[in-house]
Amino acid sequence: MIFLRRRSIIILVLIYLFSNCTTCYSNSCINGCDLALASLFIWPESDLPIISQLFDNMPSSDILDWNTQITSTFILTESRVNVPFRCDCLNNGEFLGHVFSYNVCANDTYDLIATRLYSSLTNKELLMRDNSYPDNNIPDHVTLNVTVDCSCGNKDVSKDYGLFITYPMRQGENLSYIALVTNTSSKLIEMYNPMVNFSAGSGLLYIPGKDKLGNYPPIPTRKGSSGKTIAALAVAALAGVSLLVGIIYVGIYRKKEQKVAATIPASSGQSHPPSPGLSGIHVDKSVEFSYEELAKSTDNFSISNKIGEGGFGTVYYAELRGKKAAIKRMNREGRTEFLAELKILTHVHHLNLVSLIGYCIERSLFLVYEFIENGNLSQHLRGRDTLPWSTRVQIALDSARGLEYIHEYTVPVYIHRDIKSANILIDKNFHAKVGDFGLTKLVENGNSTIPTRFMGTFGYMPPEYGHSGIISSKIDVYAFGVVLYELISSKEAVVKEDGIDEARSLVALFGEAHNHPNPIEGISKLIDPKLEDNYPFDSVQKMIQLANACTEKDHEMRPTMRSVVVALMALSSSIED
Repeated sequence: MIFLRRRSIIILVLIYLFSNCTTCYSNSCINGCDLALASLFIWPESDLPIISQLFDNMPSSDILDWNTQITSTFILTESRVNVPFRCDCLNNGEFLGHVFSYNVCANDTYDLIATRLYSSLTNKELLMRDNSYPDNNIPDHVTLNVTVDCSCGNKDVSKDYGLFITYPMRQGENLSYIALVTNTSSKLIEMYNPMVNFSAGSGLLYIPGKDKLGNYPPIPTRKGSSGKTIAALAVAALAGVSLLVGIIYVGIYRKKEQKVAATIPASSGQSHPPSPGLSGIHVDKSVEFSYEELAKSTDNFSISNKIGEGGFGTVYYAELRGKKAAIKRMNREGRTEFLAELKILTHVHHLNLVSLIGYCIERSLFLVYEFIENGNLSQHLRGRDTLPWSTRVQIALDSARGLEYIHEYTVPVYIHRDIKSANILIDKNFHAKVGDFGLTKLVENGNSTIPTRFMGTFGYMPPEYGHSGIISSKIDVYAFGVVLYELISSKEAVVKEDGIDEARSLVALFGEAHNHPNPIEGISKLIDPKLEDNYPFDSVQKMIQLANACTEKDHEMRPTMRSVVVALMALSSSIED
């Protein structure tokens, strides 16, 4: 009886084996799947025809089916597009993936192809492994093999997820951010990527994906073999091929134990070059508005509703769904800034940061913010009314708290890069909120430096940024020091004085006052005359000292925003007393 039961088990094992496996038992995969998705990060030069060429001239309609946010060949820079492809069992069952063909262009390198064109879905090492050409001498117009890894699920983790996105992490992304932009729970992502360091900013993730109806498709049930195959196997088993059966029996159960122990595909631990961006541009925590709704709320973007204009767009007042709002209509060249603000303000929330309500991508790019009633700090300092000294200190403290939050308490750390009085908004209670995050950068910590092109506003940028184009949190500290000088003097960051041809920075003017033979006299000349004598001179001196520290030429000598907040809290308390 026991012998017959074992023989039945052996037959069933053989049926399973020959109906599901085309490779030997020690391999990592026995089947591929018809569908996987590749999350492709969009560079400025990418569009739908280029993406189609990269993925074996895939029809554009197939790509559009999986990206309903795309309505034309234009795709937002720094967004992500899901590209469908077949997931095959490659290299005699060693791993799951698909091999695409790429036609080499002039000056292509393996690193450029991997990190730029294929957005780190592959890497230089894999390309060199699969192709025989040397890295620095790839002939023009030859065809390269480009392998993209994939996953078909893991029934030992869950049978409920059978469609997976190959997602290359980029620098600055972490688990909570990836969960947000892919609309997936953090726990679910961790289940399928247990060995991944989510703060590394590189490497491939396998994230459960939804079908076109918005559902998670389960792992498909494999069909068994034909009746002839089963009969042949039964005859073979009953004929007593005991040695072969014994080997297969042991091998199968050892293999099964190995599969139970493994919870992720073997390729998921591979390291890839850094690859931040959104999955398309759908963001759950922001409302997507229609163009018609925004046009109606602004009287078709009339001049009478216009409340501001900047380098990347025009701002309109709106009454939207019963609430006051400010709508920024981005210029055509402001696509990168649009995506930066959308990404950051859906991830970062603080009392002293402007809140994003929603967005729209029809006809143009729009961001919808909470409406801040009292305009910006620059308007108040240069306007007719006088801001009391106590209010100026409060505005400084509020702004510093907003910056402290993005420097010290967010992961990743954000560098604003455009702190100025025009980007500090004042609410009806004369509290401040930092706005305009279009130039913001992500870094791993607030004191790191990253090469970048020069961006920002003249007069607020520190010497090291203009000379070398590197950024750190101390850039915002320097700019905030200039804002403190503005609060003291009501002068602009760059001053054009009567009788002097050359404009000078506010930092230079206060430096001269500090070195004046009579510093009190020199400083007094710079204090806003609209304040008259309604301020404690000791308090002004302390704010000048803080501004001096923030605008030190050596960025390492500048305080952190946390230290600035502490100093301003003490200053605010002394005024209240």
